Amino acid sequence: MSKVRRAVIREWMTLPPARRQSGAQASAFATAALERYHLPRRRRTPHAIIMAWLEPRTGRS
Repeated sequence: MSKVRRAVIREWMTLPPARRQSGAQASAFATAALERYHLPRRRRTPHAIIMAWLEPRTGRS
């Protein structure tokens, strides 16, 4: 799962800063990432897990 986490964060941070400013943009990215990566179901949904990874990096330049 750590390889998936690193890949998702790397993809997110390579987007232009204007495309990673808001929670709505992060949510859309997380939904698209779920089509590319498989995350096992845990207590939280896979979407919530990816959002937790992206949240500290949302709005960063």
